[in-house]
Amino acid sequence: MAKPDPQTVAVRSALESDTQHGAVVPPVHLSTNYTFSGFKEKRVYDYSRSGNPTRDALAGALAELEGGAGCVVTASGMAGILLVCQLLDPSDLLIAPHDCYGGSYRLFESLSARGQFRVRFIDQNDSQAVAEALAERPRLVWVETPSNPLLRIVDIAALADAAHAAGALLAADNTFLSPALQTPLALGADIVVHSTTKYLNGHSDVIGGAVISADAEVHGTLADWANTLGLSGGAFDSYLTLRGVRTLFPRMRQHEANANQVAGALIGHPAVQAVYYPGLASHPGHALACRQQRGFGGMVSFEVAGDERALRCVLEGLSLFSLAESLGGVESLVCHPATMTHAAMDPAARRTAGISDRLVRLSLGAEAGEDLVADLLAALDRALAVQARV
Repeated sequence: MAKPDPQTVAVRSALESDTQHGAVVPPVHLSTNYTFSGFKEKRVYDYSRSGNPTRDALAGALAELEGGAGCVVTASGMAGILLVCQLLDPSDLLIAPHDCYGGSYRLFESLSARGQFRVRFIDQNDSQAVAEALAERPRLVWVETPSNPLLRIVDIAALADAAHAAGALLAADNTFLSPALQTPLALGADIVVHSTTKYLNGHSDVIGGAVISADAEVHGTLADWANTLGLSGGAFDSYLTLRGVRTLFPRMRQHEANANQVAGALIGHPAVQAVYYPGLASHPGHALACRQQRGFGGMVSFEVAGDERALRCVLEGLSLFSLAESLGGVESLVCHPATMTHAAMDPAARRTAGISDRLVRLSLGAEAGEDLVADLLAALDRALAVQARV
């Protein structure tokens, strides 16, 4: 048959692969080690840090969904980012976005301070800043699009071309959209990174990561480093994540439908100063998102008008949004980046990135959109009432 649709790949990956009992769903292989068939006769697997059948089933699914030559499944999203950093030598330069995830920012700064590589944070939508950075001949350009938490959009194809011309690889964090809505390798990226904790697993019960490479040699290098450093993910986590991947596409449709509904309801509310969602025609990256994405995702950020009392009223006044870090689960979450996900960035860096103290980030779950809108508007109305009593 013709090459199946990605949604079919997500559902059917590794099904009926059990040759012992004919199980439809592949079993989980929890064994840490595997026997040799004889002296100097290693089987396919010998030790689960190096290779595990369950982890390989997830890796195969993600590599196919992203269109890569191979995938390394890691113990966390941060482990995946750390793994990619192993491609850099002390003299190498990493170009990273100034508005990236706080954990990425902290890792890049910390490793740079220890001399593992050099790092430069820039506004990747500023053509002059990009040109000046690439003139320094970086080894790696890191892209996060849509960005966390401001949902800025970067032109992956254009930046990949420019990076390659400068002799650099381009790595894209695709966590916010997943391969259901964006495939950076098809746009010219060399590496794709995921926190599988988020949309790929989708149920807020597994920590994990993945690194997919377009080139088999790069994949081999990363796989060797993952084994050497012990960064590979566990079997049961892989089993649960693959189960989550099977429902990725319908979940993403619901997440996006709710995000569209919520973003539309936020616009014009007197307690909201600004709304950030690429699905809005007013978003500066909307046209680009329409070209390089197959949807706009389930994340919405907005600025609360007023003082900290109004902000607190919103954050603590919601019934259907849990105040918690992370994103991408079937439950809706609300987050205050300045004190939560991006607390590792100093205030000056947050200001440079445009992450204000009144910014709120929403991860829209799979609940009924009407209920989420009603809950959010009620909290915003209470914030207005608090401000009026000043």
